[in-house]
Amino acid sequence: MKAKHQRLVLVAIALVALVCAGLLAAWALRSQASYFYVPEQIAADPPEAGRAVRLGGMVEEGSIRTLPDGVTTAFVVGDGKARVPVRFAGILPDLFVEGSGVVAEGRLNIDGTFVADNLLAKHDENYVPRELREMTEHQKREVVAETEQGA
Repeated sequence: MKAKHQRLVLVAIALVALVCAGLLAAWALRSQASYFYVPEQIAADPPEAGRAVRLGGMVEEGSIRTLPDGVTTAFVVGDGKARVPVRFAGILPDLFVEGSGVVAEGRLNIDGTFVADNLLAKHDENYVPRELREMTEHQKREVVAETEQGA
């Protein structure tokens, strides 16, 4: 076999291997994708039960309650058009409060309850770190100036 033919065969084998590796990676990752839903979308076209998804919306006022086991928290996520009951067993994020934004990662049960494995609390654009809340405007400016000088 001539050297030219050998190189052509090697290039063809490398291309086939590269395409196969890409297809294998895409097939393996398809089940790992976590789609984002808002309550209105879940009400209109819910994902199949047990599929990993993310639910985003606002924690409704007066909906947070701790269940008798002392670890599980139940609350309702809404978007003004629909509501989805959520259960979460674990430690709640510091920013998790009624009326705040939340992204829950988990699965929808057959009964329509979203069982969250993880909660991500969102803050609004007026967020102020806990350390700066009780400072005067003058103290805040001094802290910012000190931080900028140290950088």
